Amino acid sequence: MKNVVLLGATGSIGSSTLNVLRQNKEIFTLKAIALHQNLDIALEIVNEFSPEHVFISNKNINTDHPIFSSGCKIVTCLEDLKLVIQNPAIEIVISAISGFAGLQSSYWAIEAGKTTLIANKESIVSAGDILIPLAAQTKAKIIPVDSEHNAIYQCLLGEKDTSAISTILITASGGPFRKLSMQELEKVSLEDALQHPTWQMGSKITIDSATLMNKCLELIEACYLFNLPESRIEVATHPQSIIHSMVTYQDGSTIAQLSNPSMEVPIANALGMGDRLPIKFTALDFSALNLTFEPIPAGRETIFEMAREVCRQKGSLGAIFNAANERAVQAFLDNEITFINIYEVVERTFNHFSCSKLTTIEDVFDYDRQARIQAEKVIKSLN
Repeated sequence: MKNVVLLGATGSIGSSTLNVLRQNKEIFTLKAIALHQNLDIALEIVNEFSPEHVFISNKNINTDHPIFSSGCKIVTCLEDLKLVIQNPAIEIVISAISGFAGLQSSYWAIEAGKTTLIANKESIVSAGDILIPLAAQTKAKIIPVDSEHNAIYQCLLGEKDTSAISTILITASGGPFRKLSMQELEKVSLEDALQHPTWQMGSKITIDSATLMNKCLELIEACYLFNLPESRIEVATHPQSIIHSMVTYQDGSTIAQLSNPSMEVPIANALGMGDRLPIKFTALDFSALNLTFEPIPAGRETIFEMAREVCRQKGSLGAIFNAANERAVQAFLDNEITFINIYEVVERTFNHFSCSKLTTIEDVFDYDRQARIQAEKVIKSLN
């Protein structure tokens, strides 16, 4: 039995992970979960999986909730969460906390040499210069859970190194606005932006898909995870979301990973760590497939150029780029700015800073804080 900690247990990735775990209970034991405030779902998880620890990040929770008398140990202190993650009995940590908020726990897992399943791309984007060398030092294994990066991971299985790679292609669904011009984006509503055509996700990543910022973040993440320059990573729109990524080798061969759009597929692959776990899935009907590819929609070039600049310079730029986007998305969700303003907030915030070297994890948190302050100034200037 492999002991697992699931961070972000009540989110969309958490839910998909639980579906995989319940189909493989003879292999995995869920020892602990972490969440923000959804106590009702947490109680359902406790009743089914009986984890020993439940970490709740929201300090203003209702302590009369039945979860407090469920028999598991409730922890709310970050130091206690660190002890849970770094417990020698824990083998796998699944980092599925949304956004930059997941960085600290990802760092603790890698620091302790845990096999870390990364669904939290923002950790790598913001702190790749810290986390990747740390993993090499502690011999922690980082396995990507994002469908695109897990697809690349699968396409690379059996390869000795990345020197034989010609290019990697990351696909994008294009979101709900792939056919719209930048001018037309000025009129889209929050409700429109939250209607993703192929994936069911949380609000933040759904907005990132609509702006295509998620592909920018994935481009940066791929550079770190697979140690490739940005010049060898391409992005194309693939509306059907069937091919998740492709790797072309120097001999002209291209290997692709295909599946119906379900996060349970990459999660099962990551948890299997080389073994194929049995899960329920909808098989592809190849006779009915009509796969198409398109260039990235016009007008989005600026955000991709910023992402490629992050890949080239690294350092503090990833934390700044991510923080600017997170604050802009939240402002849009809170009706403080329009959809099209997200691009302006990110660009103006990003251009305010120059690249600095990251030495410690504390540096990452500092640049994140600075970028959010600057993004807030930009947001206020738009109102």
